[in-house]
Amino acid sequence: MFWTSKDIDSFLKQKEFIDTAIVPLVILEGSDLGIKQSASGAEFLMSITNFIEQQFKGRIVLTSPITYTKSMSRKDIIIAIHDELIAAGFKYVFFVTSDHEWNQIVPNYDVIWLPSIPLGDMDQKIRQSVLSDQLRQVIPMLSSKWSEQ
Repeated sequence: MFWTSKDIDSFLKQKEFIDTAIVPLVILEGSDLGIKQSASGAEFLMSITNFIEQQFKGRIVLTSPITYTKSMSRKDIIIAIHDELIAAGFKYVFFVTSDHEWNQIVPNYDVIWLPSIPLGDMDQKIRQSVLSDQLRQVIPMLSSKWSEQ
């Protein structure tokens, strides 16, 4: 499910089944090199989180991406978003990012780090294969958390 009014209506009616929020964390950098890398990273992150949503439709809601810069307080961002989503009724909140610094900043939150893979010029079959490989790394992280009581 996506962060749309129609899908959120479904979430509100079925909270006992739709218990997980996936939050993409996208960095925005302004330098010539940084802007290219952050755009490529955002493309990868949105592709992989959309792929995760497809695989777990009916169990998760994929939120709109959270865009931040290095100068922003990332700890404040993640705490505020996590708390809002828990208050909204989600039992599990996972943050997905290609920025490895998140794990050092907020070690007590469920942050899934995936290395950014440039997808821009890939053939569709190769792109699907890459996303499937990445998904195989994510599934155990989600399953482990879901199996905790």
